[in-house]
This record gives sequence, C-alpha cells and structure tokens, in this order.
Amino acid sequence: MTDLPQQTFDDAAAVLRSALTGDGDAVVGAFDAVVDRAGLDGAYGVAWCLAATMLGDAPAASGAALDFPGIDQAGYDTRWVARFVSAYANRDEPTGEALFGAAAADGLLPDCLLTLAGSTIATLRSRAG
Repeated sequence: MTDLPQQTFDDAAAVLRSALTGDGDAVVGAFDAVVDRAGLDGAYGVAWCLAATMLGDAPAASGAALDFPGIDQAGYDTRWVARFVSAYANRDEPTGEALFGAAAADGLLPDCLLTLAGSTIATLRSRAG
C-alpha cells in the first residue's frame, strides 16, 4: 500500500481534521464519502493511511509485536483497531484486508473506523505532548 493516490491522503486528512474536533458524525461522513466515491477499497486505503500516521516513522519490522494491555476485554472496535494497526506494523496487508472485510460483514466497520480515527488523534497528541 505504498502507491496510494493523493486523494487517499487528502481523505485521510479530512478524517483526521474531523476527529481532531471530536466530531464523530463528520468522521463517519468523511468515510461514507470515500465509500461513495471509491468503494470499500478506498476506505481501506484511508484506514491504512491512518495506521501509518499512528505508527509514524517507526521502522518496519517483520514479526513486530505491539503491546495492548487488556485487549481481550476490550470492545470489538478497540480489538479491531489493535489488530489492524498490528497488521500495518507487520506489513501484513492480507490480514488488514481480512479484518476490514470482517468488520464490514459484521456491520461494525463505521464504529471501527471511528475508533481508529480517534486512536490516531490520541497517539498524535501524546507524541506532541
């Protein structure tokens, strides 16, 4: 997912701007606009971009393990974000695609994407502070 079109980065920026203001409806609306224009593949690209933003300039490492204390007790959306970000960290696009498809099939993709956007903003804020 290294050859993303500029539109994907623009869409990710729009999602983050909405998340930064705490406007969950606008985050979901931004993702809906991507789906309307580019389908679920477009939304996947934006989500992959958010995972990249969350991890920053961390070097790619095969078999990377991220620490998510208490993840087994977390809600579906939080577990999904942890697994999706882990897939990104390991450059495991098939797992990222499978997670994305499962959340869509379960009808929980909007919640997962909203949590991903919020987690990305929280990570950026903690890095800045």
